Amino acid sequence: MDFSYSDEQRMLADTLERLVADASAGSPTAPASLWRTFAELGLLQLPFAEELGGLDGDGIDVMIVMQALGRGLIHAPYLGGLLLPGTLLARLANSAQRERWLSPLLAGESRLALAWQETASRYDAQAIATRARRQADGWVLDGTKQVVLAAASADALVVTARLDDGSLAAFLVPSDSTGLVRRDYATLDDQTASDVQLDGVALPHDARLRGDASDALEATLAQGRAALCAEAVGAMQVACEQTLAYLKERQQFGATLASFQVLQHRMVDMHLNLEQARSMAILAAASLERPAEQRDYRVSAAKAYCGEAARFVAEQAIQLHGAMGMTEECQVSHYARRLIMFDHHLGDVDHHLEIVSERLTAA
Repeated sequence: MDFSYSDEQRMLADTLERLVADASAGSPTAPASLWRTFAELGLLQLPFAEELGGLDGDGIDVMIVMQALGRGLIHAPYLGGLLLPGTLLARLANSAQRERWLSPLLAGESRLALAWQETASRYDAQAIATRARRQADGWVLDGTKQVVLAAASADALVVTARLDDGSLAAFLVPSDSTGLVRRDYATLDDQTASDVQLDGVALPHDARLRGDASDALEATLAQGRAALCAEAVGAMQVACEQTLAYLKERQQFGATLASFQVLQHRMVDMHLNLEQARSMAILAAASLERPAEQRDYRVSAAKAYCGEAARFVAEQAIQLHGAMGMTEECQVSHYARRLIMFDHHLGDVDHHLEIVSERLTAA
């Protein structure tokens, strides 16, 4: 099969390469300035349909963006603050809600976050315990959401909750709502996440998005998982490059480490895992428009494989760097932390292997 980029995609990749070089980890670029640059380049509009004010990009276009962000280890909330909440909003919002929340999001004027994960449900998007009760003048939400990415900088949260009839709904909850308490913290890979407590949060009728949110949420999470796979590939690539460069420079017993055959074999194994993960990331990105069952099977297979590959590359990079690979001063340690945390976002290896196993058994 031909996996080469189109002319437009090559231009996008080249532009992102220059952007990443200017705004890589450790640069003084302010997050707000970087987000404005994303908006000016059309990166915020890229994943959305033209009728919504987007550029009608597909899964491969988003893959290109996420690979670049992974290579640069850029902590922009592209996934948690744009792709996840924006995709669900685009699927379920009415025209007024799109104008109020989606248009400013794509213009870089506001940010959102998707609050769906809970302690008891773990990675199961349908096992939601947060409740939404109807009242005369609107809705009341009660529950707790865990590990909400980009919530600290969000103007509003897209919150999933179970209705009395058992259906799943999604609500737009302004971050300053009475009864909403947020606890912010840094994750292992230096991203910002929050635990959110909803205690009698009162919302107007028009805060609810349209219809049952179950299918739309699953499609949104599938897109997020495919994007994560692409980001992991970008980070793995740099980890491999930095490790190889170190082996070529470091000397022991009068020879460079790169001349030792056993270390050459380990570098080959790292690159094999990288290239196989790249193929799986392409598979996930190209499967997002397939029927739900095929989409979820392929995306879960990609997420499971990329999770194993990411951990392998991270561990090998640390070991081949020796003790210095664990230090803050060594850049590869930051990539290793991001790769290890990748497995825990939107479902770990065990979770997705179980999904793949169930589909294969059923077939």
